[in-house]
Amino acid sequence: MSVNDKIVDAFARHKVEFITTVPCKQLGGVIEKCEEHPEIYHIPSNKEDEGMGLCAGAFMGGKRSAIIMQNTAIGVTINTLVTLTQYYRMPLPMLISYRGELGEPVACQAEMAVHTKALLAQLNIPTYHFHEENDVEEFDKILEYTFMCNKPVAILTDASFWKGY
Repeated sequence: MSVNDKIVDAFARHKVEFITTVPCKQLGGVIEKCEEHPEIYHIPSNKEDEGMGLCAGAFMGGKRSAIIMQNTAIGVTINTLVTLTQYYRMPLPMLISYRGELGEPVACQAEMAVHTKALLAQLNIPTYHFHEENDVEEFDKILEYTFMCNKPVAILTDASFWKGY
């Protein structure tokens, strides 16, 4: 079973019924699997903060949700994370491609990588970093945690996890 299948199956097992995504080459396979899964309603978003708003609407309507996005947009999501997801104690798994690390082919991506973990730490958002394919085995526990604690969590997935760009 592929990493993409394992991630999407875990979302379904934890009754995540709504997933929004922002396009990313690294995340393309998992986005495709979300679109195909019969138990998941997938809506693409134009921007990450917009996607978090969609997740909030699903949550307030009684649905578990998740967002799949790049780390390069963490900066534009800070207000939404604090005043919406954290204020309303919204569980929100954020599967994030961690662009800008070793092997990154796009220079402008590297700058946000320097700040991503510090910004998430400043917001007191639990952060997990997947480097190797077998790290996906922790995904179920992370989902259990976010729904038990009613907190957003960040799962950073770098190029080595996705086997390159």
